[in-house]
Amino acid sequence: MRVAVFCASGIGNNEIYLNEIKSLGKFFAKNNIELVYGGGKVGLMGAIADSVMQNGGKVYGVIPEQLEQKELSHTGITKLKVVKNMHERKAEMAANADAFVAFAGGAGTLEEIFEVWTWAQLGFHDKPCIFYNTNGYYDHLFDMINNMVKEGFLKQDYANMLIKTDDKEVMLKALKEYKAPIQKW
Repeated sequence: MRVAVFCASGIGNNEIYLNEIKSLGKFFAKNNIELVYGGGKVGLMGAIADSVMQNGGKVYGVIPEQLEQKELSHTGITKLKVVKNMHERKAEMAANADAFVAFAGGAGTLEEIFEVWTWAQLGFHDKPCIFYNTNGYYDHLFDMINNMVKEGFLKQDYANMLIKTDDKEVMLKALKEYKAPIQKW
């Protein structure tokens, strides 16, 4: 199984995120889950790639030329693919992943997970979308998603398709048992 992880290119203000992403990387490697990620060597993204590699796992990075040229690419991974732009990066990651996990991050992380979630709603794929909720990071976001349902802008089925957990075993079980909802169109 290959899982795309979207996460920060920084480490944040609380050490819990760095420690947990390293633990997640080790968990991936020990459970034969291959990592697909943005190809960077910095921040949480670099930490999970390092952790997977250090624990005998496989890591596939996809990085745009512009970021690769700024020496942000991780050269110590299983395979690094350089693409022209962010659109190609996201398409390549989506095509090569069996599931998507959003870990703590900023606007880019949200944009990436929301795009694949939208694609799932439209029936472009039937892969699970998981919010790994370390330290309650995504609690307020889920309040907003519930408000979207309440206000009639999101069907409950599409809110329910999102998996929110901070437990690796629960995440793994959800990955294995995921059933996509009926497509929107």
